[in-house]
Amino acid sequence: MDSDSTARLFQAAADGDTAAWEALVKRLSPLVWSVIRSYRLIDADAHEVYQTTWFRLADNLTRIKEPDKVGAWLASTARHECLKVIRGSRRVIPTSDLDVLSPGVDDLSPERAVLDAEETRNEAARLRRVWEAYEQLSENCRRLLRVLMASPPPTYAEVAAGLGIAIGSIGPTRGRCLGHLRKLLAE
Repeated sequence: MDSDSTARLFQAAADGDTAAWEALVKRLSPLVWSVIRSYRLIDADAHEVYQTTWFRLADNLTRIKEPDKVGAWLASTARHECLKVIRGSRRVIPTSDLDVLSPGVDDLSPERAVLDAEETRNEAARLRRVWEAYEQLSENCRRLLRVLMASPPPTYAEVAAGLGIAIGSIGPTRGRCLGHLRKLLAE
């Protein structure tokens, strides 16, 4: 991008040439977008920053003293606008629908405590059923499932080497073990 031709376009746009303004926007839009994208704003905020940046340039056309540096001016303005959006979004405190629909009911209400206790009890009972069913599986199934659930998960080559089974049989065996576990849970 030739800074002389950009400076000429800017000067013509400042003098009121609409075609020069459009050419300037077309030429420098990729620069503005690259700055905005680097801040990873959501689409709506990114478009807002883009529009505001160009508005600021239009508002300052007669004040800019170095037309050959209009690209740097736009990049700097886009950066400042992105930072304004980011700072502004930190001030927003999301609320839950419960706060809006029934203000005055807090998370520590007796109703919430009962619901939480019931949910904890149900979760504990579900986990107990899973472990009881797991214990009914064969030793080979329990070993394979335990190894496959490791974090980080091992590769099939590591599983095959560790358990002494063929790589090609890991998937089908896993499927059969999980199917048996599902059947035990359904009983």
